[in-house]
Amino acid sequence: MKTIAMIIAMLALTPAMAQTKISGNVMPNVMKVGSEYLKMNGGGIREKLVFDLYVGVLYLQEKSSDADEIINGDRPMAIKIKIISGMVDNDNFKEALEEGFEKSTNDNVAPYRERMDDMMAEGFKEDIKTNDVYDIVYQPGTGCTLSKNGTALITVPGLDFKKALFGVWLCDDPADAGLKKKMLGN
Repeated sequence: MKTIAMIIAMLALTPAMAQTKISGNVMPNVMKVGSEYLKMNGGGIREKLVFDLYVGVLYLQEKSSDADEIINGDRPMAIKIKIISGMVDNDNFKEALEEGFEKSTNDNVAPYRERMDDMMAEGFKEDIKTNDVYDIVYQPGTGCTLSKNGTALITVPGLDFKKALFGVWLCDDPADAGLKKKMLGN
């Protein structure tokens, strides 16, 4: 009888262990990319002034707090973004990504311009709404796939593009230093 009770207790705990709450937002601890499962490295809230805009979570094969290693790594990884504020719209999100690309590339966006424009055009056709979830998934040899609410919108090729895109959140001058720190598991 003890064995059955223990099995029931373990099954009851499994869903709770498979998710993490970040400021009241439930985020998965694991993300499937291709045939493998990536683990949550860390996550936090993107803030501007006093407003919480979105939850950002980084997923890796193995935990790491080395931003340069992550940016330059040619292995599967992902960033999940859950919009938590009605203040986030297509225009200001694209503007923030543009600014992030400039910082990530030290103002050298020219090599990425066409791919960046394609990603923004395809990825932000529909209005952003509260609770929308964007996934940026990098797979070696394929590139970065941007999905919205589980639907793939565009795949942008190139490790160089992935480095610039992940650098938006993880470079030396990121969009939000506090979010970077939390995505790195600190």
